[in-house]
Amino acid sequence: MTANTLTIDIVSDIVCPWCYIGKRKLELALALPMAAGLPTAELRWHPFQLNPDLPAEGVARQQYLQDKFGGPQRAAQIYDRVRAAGRAVGLALDLDGITRQPNTLAAHALLAFARQGGAASAGAMKERLLKAYFVENRFIGSADVLAEIAGEAGLDADAARAFMRDPAQLEAVARADAQARSAGISGVPYFIFNQKVALSGAQEPTELLAAMQQALNV
Repeated sequence: MTANTLTIDIVSDIVCPWCYIGKRKLELALALPMAAGLPTAELRWHPFQLNPDLPAEGVARQQYLQDKFGGPQRAAQIYDRVRAAGRAVGLALDLDGITRQPNTLAAHALLAFARQGGAASAGAMKERLLKAYFVENRFIGSADVLAEIAGEAGLDADAARAFMRDPAQLEAVARADAQARSAGISGVPYFIFNQKVALSGAQEPTELLAAMQQALNV
């Protein structure tokens, strides 16, 4: 690792609104005038499942809210804050339009499939999946829906579907998730800069930039 290298490892889930907000804040950080002198950043997305025990077919959103927050009223209070944070970074999150809470194992496998095309392909797929879930309210627990999204991204939909249904690929995602947990990561988004400096949560762009600069100077 040299001062001319800036890797950013992001551990996150697709159904985490703070991960979407954190992604935007990272993009804002990289666009700050003070970031002009930084090396080109290589973003590397890593899987984390907030709800790894959900069945493959997912669960009804209302039941999920009841189990997680004690009911829709408490969820509404929390989501008011999430929506406000989203609006602050240009995101219109349609949280009330989500009808089913998905298991995200296959969606993370689709990200791994996209990663075969390089970091830019993986980043574009991450954005598409977040938008599909939080803005378009598509059920990203379905391999068929995910294959449609892959096709929309210009990837081979049939190859993507086969990849997501491959037990070895799903096991690889589950193993990466377990490795993140064993490393002590319990909340996402989680950012690691040059494998030296870490930040947890959707931090402000200036804080993210400061962590990048610190990592380059360690």
